[in-house]
Amino acid sequence: MENLLRELGLSTPLPNLSTGVEWQTGTGTTAQISSPIDGARLGEIQWAGGEVCDQIVTTAQQAFLKWRNWSAPQRGEVVRQIGQALRQSKKTLGTLITLETGKSLQEGLGEVQEMIDICDFAVGLSRRIYGLTIPSERPDHKILEQWHPLGPVLVISAFNFPTAVWSWNAMLAAVCGNTVIWKPSEKTPLTALATHGIIQRTLQDLQVPEGVFNLVIGTGPEVGEKLVRDARVALVSATGSTSMGQKVGRIVAERFGKVLLELGGNNAIIVTKNADLKKAIPAIVFGSVGTAGQRCTTTRRLILHPEIYDKVKTELVRVYQELRIGSPLEPENLMGPLIDTAAVAQMQKALAEVQNEGGKILIGGDVLSGSGFESGCYVKPALVEAEPNHKMVRQETFAPILYLLRYSGELAHAIEIQNSTDYGLSSAIFTEDLIESEIFLSQRGSDCGIANVNSGTSGAEIGGAFGGEKHTGGGRESGSDAWRTYMRRQTSTISYAKNVQLAQGIRFEL
Repeated sequence: MENLLRELGLSTPLPNLSTGVEWQTGTGTTAQISSPIDGARLGEIQWAGGEVCDQIVTTAQQAFLKWRNWSAPQRGEVVRQIGQALRQSKKTLGTLITLETGKSLQEGLGEVQEMIDICDFAVGLSRRIYGLTIPSERPDHKILEQWHPLGPVLVISAFNFPTAVWSWNAMLAAVCGNTVIWKPSEKTPLTALATHGIIQRTLQDLQVPEGVFNLVIGTGPEVGEKLVRDARVALVSATGSTSMGQKVGRIVAERFGKVLLELGGNNAIIVTKNADLKKAIPAIVFGSVGTAGQRCTTTRRLILHPEIYDKVKTELVRVYQELRIGSPLEPENLMGPLIDTAAVAQMQKALAEVQNEGGKILIGGDVLSGSGFESGCYVKPALVEAEPNHKMVRQETFAPILYLLRYSGELAHAIEIQNSTDYGLSSAIFTEDLIESEIFLSQRGSDCGIANVNSGTSGAEIGGAFGGEKHTGGGRESGSDAWRTYMRRQTSTISYAKNVQLAQGIRFEL
């Protein structure tokens, strides 16, 4: 592990704060970081204390006054070279992500690729931050709409995607002229440190002002909340639970700041009688067990037409029986561990509660033990027959539990079931019927921010805006025009008339 960290530019004692130029170590509470794969100790870190919050925001604010004056293409060049540095460290960083999160090595490498891809996207964006020219009702006038950077942007990321979501925010915010403060999950500090170590070398080579990219490793109550409350932080982008988002949203609203929330999901796949099950089954399985069910886009509900219900159930039970579970470093294994034993306990509690409601576990749910499973974080993914109105079915459990639900046979009923939860992140339908797919994508179809046809709920590409509705928070990150979130809109009227003219024909003569 020490060799891996050294290769990524880190040495012990591990720092807990970076301004993009300098590292600082802390004197706060010490935490041991262990791998959910085998319980092995990965490192020791001291959390930053709340006293650093003012320092880091001040540094970011001062850097903003310089960074906003760099041209957007100049800022894009910095991001381009960050992407190059990530390319060179892809294998090493991807391995660290796997060690710290327990996701498969393929997913760890894929997460680094997401960062590389968003860098490429942001480079192109740096030459396309465009406004509008709007016709004026007054002769010899024109109206312009332009976009300006906001200021310091705080990015609070979650453990399940410890770097990708940060990059979605940070690279777009940076090319838009903002500075960035990153507060990662306490469960994945090493990945954050390593990522910052990679980009820090690039920032120094390009003489990027200190404070453009910042990192602080600390707890939510001690560091996160203080940063959220700081009025100098123009935008807070928070990824995590709905309860966390509600708290962040209230705090930021009270100070009239901007907030971007990416919260929970209770995602469903509808499978109609017209589906091609050769497409549907692999998508369902990956959606429900990929990242051990710890994605916000994980498939949690399967809504099946009654004519194919038994066939799909039988096939899924067979696949789950044969699913290879073990170390995610071994390519033959399709599912690794949950992030920690607390997540295992949460899964067990959810399964007990749904059984009390009348749900039936078809397969899985066991905690695995013995050789290779010593960490206590491995479980068998669960298939559960349930009813749409069961309390646990309507909630998000961050674990590999897939609820099998039956709809009446009318597509409207399937859509009603899908839309009946408080969340609105990702959704999908499997059908070869054009009309069914069009209804699903219409205004009376899915109420989610993501709606797919013959493609599962997981695996969004960076080209499209990512986010959802209702208790998912309403935020949008990554592609499309999500860049506008990190900027302020300004409307300007320019007169080249010989006399002052007022809008709406108002006359005001002195």
